[in-house]
Amino acid sequence: MESLTREQSTAREKTLLASLLLSMWGPLTTGAAVLLSNSTTQLADFIRRSVELVALFVTWNVFRYLTRNTHLSPERKAKMEKTAGISVAIALCCSGTVMLLLALYRFPTFEPGGNVYPGLVIAVLGLITNSWFWRRYLRFTIEKYSTIMDAQRKLYRAKACVDTCVIFALTAVALYPAHPATRYIDILGSLVLSAYLLWSGIKTAQKTALDTNASRATLEDKQLDLKNTEEN
Repeated sequence: MESLTREQSTAREKTLLASLLLSMWGPLTTGAAVLLSNSTTQLADFIRRSVELVALFVTWNVFRYLTRNTHLSPERKAKMEKTAGISVAIALCCSGTVMLLLALYRFPTFEPGGNVYPGLVIAVLGLITNSWFWRRYLRFTIEKYSTIMDAQRKLYRAKACVDTCVIFALTAVALYPAHPATRYIDILGSLVLSAYLLWSGIKTAQKTALDTNASRATLEDKQLDLKNTEEN
């Protein structure tokens, strides 16, 4: 992680803490919604939020430690940044694997139904919140590249995409619970989420490993590439 000014470090730490505190409510609210419905997508979403909460805590803790211990060697800093990035990758891959197994297990006997409206409201609010964090971490990454901030950018991009898919699946269940296609839409939602999360997790792990060994010039090139992508 490149040296940051005090204001930059404070802004990033506050954002990480805010995302952690907001994510704490995710497993609780989604878990309650699961009890009211019979949605495979919603159950998978509950598992995803729980695993991601652990990754967010690790990332916040690592960032705090790095900003408060500036005397650490570059090798030690790189190792801790790698730990934070890998924790995000593991969270994404675990969530994707659980979703895939759950969808395949429940497919033969699954029938959509129950009250999905609480989960639908939660997913909409989640999409708004996660999109905001995605954009904020993107701005941080463009301003000064960091493996930790870039991993958070990818995590929240994945979370926003997942929320979009959950909204689509739950809307179908809410509007047409008895329609034959609804069963397949809900299962398909879980399969799409699992594939995307697995892909995101693998890409995050690969990029974290590369960033750990990258030179400063290479990191600056990545920062410039992100800026150009955002402007286009």
